Amino acid sequence: MLDARKMQDKARNARLEARVSSDQKDLFQRAATLSGQTLSEFVIDSTQKAAAKVVQEHDLIRLSREEQIAFVSALLTPSEPGSRLRQAADSYRKKSGL
Repeated sequence: MLDARKMQDKARNARLEARVSSDQKDLFQRAATLSGQTLSEFVIDSTQKAAAKVVQEHDLIRLSREEQIAFVSALLTPSEPGSRLRQAADSYRKKSGL
């Protein structure tokens, strides 16, 4: 995951435009000024952080303690394959010459 500073170091060759209300722009400008950034820097930095959070939440699997135990138990002590899975494996072996 790239942080905002690394993104700033990369060549900026793409453009992004958005229409906002005057109130939104005023709010963004005030926040940018308070944080010592230009409006563009503030919008890019804020959007980068929000996007990284969304992607991380999407990619991260969260399990309850009970689910963690069930998952590890299934890995450590897998159940025996059923008849359909054994038949499929046998069929695969025959077709592939194994």
